[in-house]
Amino acid sequence: QAQLVESGGGLVQPGGSLRLSCTASGFNLASYFVGWFQQAPGKGREGISCISTDDSSTYYADSVKGRFIVSRDNAKNTVYLQMNSLKPEDTAVYYCATDCRVFADTDEYDYWGQGTQVTVSS
Repeated sequence: QAQLVESGGGLVQPGGSLRLSCTASGFNLASYFVGWFQQAPGKGREGISCISTDDSSTYYADSVKGRFIVSRDNAKNTVYLQMNSLKPEDTAVYYCATDCRVFADTDEYDYWGQGTQVTVSS
């Protein structure tokens, strides 16, 4: 069964780092732009980062620019989100998907992961 799976979330202190992974199975992730999305409690889903198929183009929302780095290893069928200098306001569920646009209905995505929780707290 083709699927996209996020991993690497957890509890971290403010100022700490985490690396999230978005790994595809059953299909070639290299054929897709990949977006990372953040959904904080009580808030809407926000697109925070995007990477092109060949890694030549990336996008970051202002809220994470300079702190987060997106990368990909097409040989491993995986996209990463390195999260540095984490703040309490980064607490959210993080999702990846095979599109960088924000769709209200996740069925619009070819593939959408189940999410991984990131909690930034002392």
